Amino acid sequence: MKGFLVRWFVHALALVVVVYTIRGIEVESLFATIVAALVLGIINTFFRPLIIVLTVPFSIATFGGFILVINGFLLWLVSKIVKGFTIQSFWAAFWGALVFSLVSYLLNLWINQQGRLEIRITPPPVFGPKGRSPHR
Repeated sequence: MKGFLVRWFVHALALVVVVYTIRGIEVESLFATIVAALVLGIINTFFRPLIIVLTVPFSIATFGGFILVINGFLLWLVSKIVKGFTIQSFWAAFWGALVFSLVSYLLNLWINQQGRLEIRITPPPVFGPKGRSPHR
């Protein structure tokens, strides 16, 4: 449960970044931002996989670029559901979804599955006998 709440907060924070960086996306209150993040999470959990499966030919033909259109559409759909969260054009939704994805990804790098802050450090390379790498 804690992990869910932390990720919800991360998505709300990412949505705030989107609102402040993308013209055409506006929010009336912090409450609308929190509700929009929750609705977006629900839509991404239940409807996004189905939409992606149904549009596989388009995704293949565009080398995955159509996924960005799907993400923009889902963000636009959230604006139609949540009062106080508005998106004025498709391009605002498209760029907003792209920024949302990037910010969410970067913030989620710091959070583990239990919702705790985790700094991931790459282990040093392992060397074999005489200081040689065993991967040669």
